[in-house]
Order: sequence, then structure tokens, then C-alpha cells
Amino acid sequence: MNAWRSGETLEVPMSEQLARTYEEFRAAGAAPVAPRLAATVMLVRSPREVFMLRRAATMAFVPEAVVFPGGGVDPRDADAPCSWIGPDEEEWARRMGTSADVARRVVTAAAREVFEECGVLLAGDERGVCAVDAAQPAWAEERRRLVRHEASFADVLSRHGLALRTDLLGLRSHWLTPAFEPRRYDTYFFAALAPVGQEPDSRTTEADGAGWVDPRLMLERGAAGALRLVPPTAYNLANLAHAPSVEAFAAGVERAGRVMLEPAVRDGGEAVLSCRLP
Repeated sequence: MNAWRSGETLEVPMSEQLARTYEEFRAAGAAPVAPRLAATVMLVRSPREVFMLRRAATMAFVPEAVVFPGGGVDPRDADAPCSWIGPDEEEWARRMGTSADVARRVVTAAAREVFEECGVLLAGDERGVCAVDAAQPAWAEERRRLVRHEASFADVLSRHGLALRTDLLGLRSHWLTPAFEPRRYDTYFFAALAPVGQEPDSRTTEADGAGWVDPRLMLERGAAGALRLVPPTAYNLANLAHAPSVEAFAAGVERAGRVMLEPAVRDGGEAVLSCRLP
């Protein structure tokens, strides 16, 4: 599988279920559901591994898919701004092609979600990144508060005298769920090198398995039908597999245009989802 370069056409076969969803959407003449802002983080480490989770079968959105830690932007991500060290919201807005307000909420959500879902805290001070043992009772309690929406990420960082280290994140891509789907997300994908002294875990109710994996092996298993990979996940895995190094990959791209797959029909009559990559 190639790295799907800019300007190339990406085509993904539509499953029978997805084709039915599209036909029902067309027949109903309904307006597309407004997408929810979301963020996901690819934690990577040398020589070339990424941390992934398998979503629980009970999840409403892409159940049993193998994904990166992430989720929707929470109102608290805007209500209580975090202290930042690194590129500010204006710089992130330029890279993401959005407003400073949206950039702040999405970047905050990215750091919050990776802490909630796997216990990795992308925070510290001017001297460096903090060492966090997510198994310690104090940090386990902080995760519980976040998951139950009893605290904001800013609250957690403030209690420990920390700031969000935005310099640890690199922008990778920006994907919008197709217009006909009943659940839609406007998702920014980020990458980050796993901080020294922190080990991600699988203590989240949203997944039933997690661990470090080889991106090429995951792509091979996805192509063979041994596991479920949604197109944005496969796209980002392919780019990691072809990156010069995990360090270069984690540095991100200067800008990421939005990608949205749209229904199309191949010459042979096969229904696909297609788009031209920005």
C-alpha cells in the first residue's frame, strides 16, 4: 500500500451496509448531519510502532475498528483554556486552516483524549515533559474525573502546575465523515512521540484491547480482512509506514487540507467512496 500522495485519487470499496445507508439517505432527501469536532493522536516510537486500540463492540461509532486514541471535542475544552507551551492557537489555526477558537479546542481535546484513553500526558513545563505513572492513584483519579466530565483538562493541569506541551504534537491530516452517514465527525489527526518515562495502557471502557503495533502489519491484516480499519486510519498508517523516521512523522505537516470521501461508481459498476487527496 502506498502513502497516497497529494493529488492522487483515493478509492475505497463500499460495503453492502454502507451502500444501503447511502441509498436510504438519498431516498429520504434529508440534510447531512452536522459533524462534531474531534481529535485523535498517533503515539509513535522507534523503530516504527504506533499505539492503537480496538474499539469495543458496544460502541455506536465504528465498533470493533482498530483506531488511535481520540474522541470528540468537549465543551470544557473551550470553557477553561489550558496554559500552553509551544505553538499558540494562532499558529495552529494557520496549520489547520481554521479559526483560533477551533484550533484551541481541538488541540486541547487531542491532549485530553490521549490522557483519558491511554494515560499519556503531553504536558510539562519549560524544563521538559513530566514523567507520569498513570497507575498511581492520583493520576487514575484525574482520568476518572475527565471521563465523567467532572473536571476540565485545564483543571487537571492547573492542579499539578503543568502546561499543555503543544510542541509535542504534529498535525498529520484532517478528515470529515461522508455526508450521508448518520454519525459524522470533523477530525484532526495528530502525531506525537511517546514521552520518555510514560507507558500507554488499555484502561479505557471504550476499547477491549490495545498495544504497540507495526503499521505495515496492521495494513496487511486490514487488507486481508483480519481486522477493521476505517479509511482515515489506513491512510495515516500508510503514511507512517512510508515516513523517513518516526521523528519525521511526529513533526507533522505544515498544513493539512480536509478530506471527505464521496460515493462514486467504477466503470465495472462497483460502488466506492472516492476523493482527490489535497
